[in-house]
Amino acid sequence: MRTERWLDVARGAGLLSPSGAVAQTIFAEMSELAARTGAVNLGQGFPDVDGPEHLKDAAVAAIRAGHNQYPPGAGIPQLREAVAAHQGRHYGLTVDPGTEVLVTAGATEAIAATILALAGPGDEVLTIEPYYDSYAASIAMAGATHRTIALRPGPDGFHLDPDDARAAFTDRTRLVLVNTPHNPTGTVLTTAELTLLAELAAARDAVIVTDEVYEHLTYDGVRHVPLATLPAAAGRTLTISSAGKSLSFTGWKVGWVHGPAELVTAVRTVKQFLTYVASGPFQYAVAGALSDEDGRTGEYVTGLRTSLQERRDLLVESLDAAGFVTVRPAGTYFVVADAAPLGFDDAVDLCRRLPELAGVVGIPVSAFCAAGSATAQGLRSWVRFTYVKRESVLHRAAEGLARLRG
Repeated sequence: MRTERWLDVARGAGLLSPSGAVAQTIFAEMSELAARTGAVNLGQGFPDVDGPEHLKDAAVAAIRAGHNQYPPGAGIPQLREAVAAHQGRHYGLTVDPGTEVLVTAGATEAIAATILALAGPGDEVLTIEPYYDSYAASIAMAGATHRTIALRPGPDGFHLDPDDARAAFTDRTRLVLVNTPHNPTGTVLTTAELTLLAELAAARDAVIVTDEVYEHLTYDGVRHVPLATLPAAAGRTLTISSAGKSLSFTGWKVGWVHGPAELVTAVRTVKQFLTYVASGPFQYAVAGALSDEDGRTGEYVTGLRTSLQERRDLLVESLDAAGFVTVRPAGTYFVVADAAPLGFDDAVDLCRRLPELAGVVGIPVSAFCAAGSATAQGLRSWVRFTYVKRESVLHRAAEGLARLRG
C-alpha cells in the first residue's frame, strides 16, 4: 500500500521510530533534559532576549490596524518590495517584487515547499553535511534521494574538498541546497567554494537553493556572498532567508524566497497547500524593519552582530579552557567543539551526561548528519553549542564547563 511505502520512507529518514511513533529529535530530548535538570541550555539556538521594542510596537500597531485576516498569498506587497530592495541594496541583485518574491512561514517552509515543488522520485538533492535536520525530512517527503558533500574540519575551519563536490554530482542531480553561513559549523563558504558549486550545478542543469538565514550575522570582517550573485548561478538560484535570526524574533516565522519567476511560481503552488498564508501582522512589522536599515533597526542589527561576536569569543574561550578543541565560527549562532581531547569519543553519550558533569546541554554534531555516514563517524566526538544567550548565562556555562578538565 502507498501508506506503508511512505511510512517506510519516514522511518528511513528518521521521522518515525521503528514502532511507528513520531521520532523524538535529539533537540527535543536535550531541551527536556535541560528543563529537567536545570542545566544551561546551549543546545537549542534561539535568543533568550527579544528583539527591539519598536518592532514589537509595529506588530501591535498592525494588529490594532486590523491586519488580522489572511494576507495575500504571495505576501503583502510592502514586504515583497522590501525584500527586493534589500537584495538590491546589499548585493546588487535586481528582483521583481511582483513575480520573483514569495513570503513564507519562516525559512523552513520555504525549504520544504521548494523541495516538494522541484524534486521527486528519481531525483537527487545535494546538501552539505552536516545539515539542518529539516533538509533530510523534506527530501524524504518529496521521495527524492539525499546525497551529501562533506564539510571537513581543519586548522583554519571547515571547508569543502573540491574532489568531494565533483564526485557528489550525477546526471540525476536536480537540486543543490547550500546553507551559508552554515549551521551547525559556523562556516561562511568562500567565493571559490561557492563558485565551484555553482559551476557544477550549471554543468548538470541543476537548480540551486540557498539557505541564508544568518546572512547578517558574520564576524571578524568576514563577508557573506550570496550564490545568486555569481555568474554561474544566475537564472537558476532560489534564495531563502528570514527575519527571525537577524531581528531576534524567531517565533514570528516570517521568511521569503526569491528567484526566477517560473521557479517561484512552482514553489508558491506547493506553499499554498502547506500553510496557505501566515504571520499576517508580523509581515507589516518586518517590512518596516527591512526598510529601516539606516535607522533604529539597522543600529539594532549592527549591535547584535557585535554582541554575538563578543559572546562567541566568551564561549570559545570557555570551551578551550575546558579542554575541547574548537573551531572559531565566522557566522551564525553556533560553535562546534571536539570533545575527544577530554577523553569522550561519543558526543551523543557525552551530551546526555553533560548536565551532570557540567550543568550544560549541547547537541551532538552527528545529529546533523546521515546516520552511519562517513561524516557522522568523522564528527562523532563533536558537540554544537549556541552562544545566542545572555552573557550571564554564558558565564554560568563557563563555570560548569571548567569542571570537565578537573
